[in-house]
Amino acid sequence: MVRAGARVERSSYKGLDQLLGTLEARGRQIARDAQSEPAGTRLKRFEPVEQVVARLELSGPERLVPSVRAGVDVRGDGSTEAFRGRVRRAVLEQRRGEDAFAALRRALADVLAAAGG
Repeated sequence: MVRAGARVERSSYKGLDQLLGTLEARGRQIARDAQSEPAGTRLKRFEPVEQVVARLELSGPERLVPSVRAGVDVRGDGSTEAFRGRVRRAVLEQRRGEDAFAALRRALADVLAAAGG
């Protein structure tokens, strides 16, 4: 699922490689185009890096109660951040030489290896 502003796009994929390739391509496109101005209320100002302009989420492989939920947030300044979870999201630490998309791939590979798949 890609949530950019008020628009939500849902897609299904047969394989993890196809899913991650599409997610990465779409995420990089959104990050390139991200141009957010500081926003605020009377009490607080939010800089572009504090604003999530798009969230690319994946869940599965089960349909009703997915065992894996993860994705990438695209910030208003074009930066990206990978995460796991839905309600209690945990930011995925990026290792040397990794970007958010590589960190997501590594984390999902670790989950699949632990599950024996």
